[in-house]
Amino acid sequence: MQHWKALNIRAEGNGISEPLSYQVNLLGTILGYVIREHAGNHVFSLVEDLRLQCKKARETESESLYTKVQEQIQNLSLDEIFWLIRSYTTFFHLINEAERQEITRINQERELSETPETPRTESIMEAFSRLRNKGFSSERIFILLNQLDIQPTLTAHPTEARRGSILYKQKRIARMLSKLRFRDQLSPRELEQIFIEIYHQIGLLILTDDIRADRLRVEDEIENVLYFCTISIWETVPRIYHDMQNALEIYFEDRPRVPVFFRYRSWIGGDRDGNPFVTPDVTHHALQAYRLAALNRYQEELGKLWQELSLSSRRVVIPPELWASLKKDAELISLSPEIYPRYRHEPYRLKLSYMLEKISQLISESSRDAVSYTSDEFLSDLRLLARSLEANGLENLAAYGQLSDMIIRARVFGFHLVSLDIRQHSKVHDQAVDELLRLAGVTDFYSELPESQKIDILEKELLNPRPLIACYIGVSDLTTSVLKTFEVVREAIEKDPRSIGACIVSMTHAVSDMLEVLLLAKEAGLWRIQKENAESPMDVVPLFETIEDLENAEHLMDVLFTNPVYRLHLKARENFQEIMLGYSDSNKDGGYWMANWALQKGQACLAKICRKHHITFRMFHGRGGTVGRGGGRANQAIFAMPRVSQNGRIRFTEQGEVISFRYAQTSIAHRHLEQIVNAVLQTISSNTRREAADTDETEQIMDEISKRSMRAYRSLIDNEGFWEWYKQITPIEHISRLPIASRPISRKSAQDVEFEDLRAIPWGFAWTQTRYNLPGWYGIGEALETMTCENPENLVRLQEMYSTSIFFRTVLDNAQREMARARLHIAKHYNILSDKNYHDRIASDFKKARRVILKITGLDELMADHPVIQKSVRLRNPYTDVLNLLQIELLSRWRETSENGRGPIRHATFLTINGIAAAMQSTG
Repeated sequence: MQHWKALNIRAEGNGISEPLSYQVNLLGTILGYVIREHAGNHVFSLVEDLRLQCKKARETESESLYTKVQEQIQNLSLDEIFWLIRSYTTFFHLINEAERQEITRINQERELSETPETPRTESIMEAFSRLRNKGFSSERIFILLNQLDIQPTLTAHPTEARRGSILYKQKRIARMLSKLRFRDQLSPRELEQIFIEIYHQIGLLILTDDIRADRLRVEDEIENVLYFCTISIWETVPRIYHDMQNALEIYFEDRPRVPVFFRYRSWIGGDRDGNPFVTPDVTHHALQAYRLAALNRYQEELGKLWQELSLSSRRVVIPPELWASLKKDAELISLSPEIYPRYRHEPYRLKLSYMLEKISQLISESSRDAVSYTSDEFLSDLRLLARSLEANGLENLAAYGQLSDMIIRARVFGFHLVSLDIRQHSKVHDQAVDELLRLAGVTDFYSELPESQKIDILEKELLNPRPLIACYIGVSDLTTSVLKTFEVVREAIEKDPRSIGACIVSMTHAVSDMLEVLLLAKEAGLWRIQKENAESPMDVVPLFETIEDLENAEHLMDVLFTNPVYRLHLKARENFQEIMLGYSDSNKDGGYWMANWALQKGQACLAKICRKHHITFRMFHGRGGTVGRGGGRANQAIFAMPRVSQNGRIRFTEQGEVISFRYAQTSIAHRHLEQIVNAVLQTISSNTRREAADTDETEQIMDEISKRSMRAYRSLIDNEGFWEWYKQITPIEHISRLPIASRPISRKSAQDVEFEDLRAIPWGFAWTQTRYNLPGWYGIGEALETMTCENPENLVRLQEMYSTSIFFRTVLDNAQREMARARLHIAKHYNILSDKNYHDRIASDFKKARRVILKITGLDELMADHPVIQKSVRLRNPYTDVLNLLQIELLSRWRETSENGRGPIRHATFLTINGIAAAMQSTG
């Protein structure tokens, strides 16, 4: 038997459990064997030596040790650098998997100890336990449940840096790690087999390219997200509904049908803002792919149900309703000749055979004689089977078995799986409308007109039944693409109304930006006036992204809601309006604190305007994975929302690597979703909770912090030499070439891009790579220190706010987490790549922020009250530090090498970007 000893990895101490420590040590040990086998003892020694030196440098804060490591790296060959990057990156892939296993273990242990009297924290049971303790009746609970409307929205950007090949091997390793949780019950031989399988997978992992050969296509992104939709999300959603049903039975002794409160949306294949590769044909392909994936899963599930429901009419009395349904099916569909004679006494199987045949015809769509079968009819058939089982005395099988899961999926996913949103920049709509109005002879200068004149023209044209153009002859490619997109939407809605979500208008600046969408929809037959009423089958959603737009949003929506033509649209949409808030661009525009406060105030103002006009509303939060882009714990963000905006309806984006973290395993997906449901239930059930953020004094303090922090932030990024420094010291130019997403990082080439053109996601990605993590904290040091120095009473007030305001606490805690993950000692070394120096300025604000945050929180060090996070950061730091120093060396070599010799250096730089992303668990 092999004795697995190699890397001296220690992951012990406060904040880390014995099972996690065991798995980290084991994975490090086996990785050491793999490195020795494939790269040799020399590389293995380098891996250990550089890591230990960086660990010692961090513990002693010795710059000379970092300099020594840099000098050592300068003398390495490119081949040695390649192996070092592969080794450290593989380590992070393994550690990330071990940490996910730890989350799963903890969740399962908590579930095992859960009782009705002591429900798990942040669970659905806990939410209903609290409701019962508040005195809620079954009737009030039912009203509450009908308010729930939770819609996670899957997006491609900032995308997943790992290839599918890497994810697959990680999943194989995860299976082995899950078995090791019960290693006391395994024989020595079984343990050895698990170790060997892990060894083989790590070997394959380290020899597999981390970087794709070609840039990801939109079709690839669709395929990637389908993996999660059809596995973990598909499996988890019924469990969430059953959790709610069980909680109702336990605490209210009631079994009402739980309404549909969870639905998924997607942007992948519909988000064309800045992505020229999302064409009308691609959108059509996306809709078909989502539909086909759902149908294939239903076909698979029906097959399982067919195996289960073998009830014989010679054993049970079959309800007449089921016999009548079979007779009707037989008139429409012909089954294979052998099926009816073989299963004539098994009516449940016969019914399922007819359903399978209908689904098969929908999948093939090749037969002109294919029977029509809608998702509503499919759901009706499933419910017929459930009623029949109940009539046969099998109520529990109907309520909790495979059939029940299928009914939940049919209600949530339909045949569309996810509703696809269409997103486009307001400027593109403006250009298309300008051309159409010019071709129609309405006006030659629409885009140059004042807003009031634009609105007048748009209102008249929306009420005029005639189209602006008869055909596409002479129409530009841009306008043709816009109109054909709306035609694809119309066809999709005609086929399945739930297949399309909304049309989202990026950079909404004016009322005309919203009316333009209706005019374009009208041109495609999606919007029309019928007897003074409008037919408008799709929501139009404004997206407010910049600080200025967030501040103006209240007035814009107030004017929009009073516009007579838009009121017709609202009436057609049952007086419902969704409003999206952009977290990434607002942060890039105004800095961390200003963005958070502007979004908080904007939500409150927009909610009040909607209530003023008696509009049912849903806030859509465009959050990313990092703190700088609105990331953090989703349930805490819900609790921190303004009271006036908490109405049970919420949408939020699930982006890129966040999807793979939250949905790679069903147990983690379940925990994520139950925390969200718990938070939404608690916020809408509380009518008395008031926070410090509601007081005038608190708002004044928040306003002041925001203004000062934004001033400090803009003073940095608007400095004349800052942009050149940023491009020189970060790997942004290489990120622009990284083939991990279909969407370009800007609308210009990487060499010509300016600050305003660079998208917020790569902006943050580059900061994470350098370990500054600047979008998650910068500016608050100057703001908090000047305020507390000017008036010591402000510190007391901030300490009170930290105790009483969920919003203030959440924003401050998120900032200190990003600061804890930052490594300015390493970031400083990137400055050798530029003759300019902004590091000292950034470091100064960091020190100020750290000093005041510790005073406010009463902690001795950042995140001291979260030892698990602290331990994870400390475990990762030495390895990540080496990757950073390797990246700096490669960036330096890149600049010193002629164009012909840059290829291998570029590839190695890509690998460091991927490795640091794995270490930081973030691509932006």
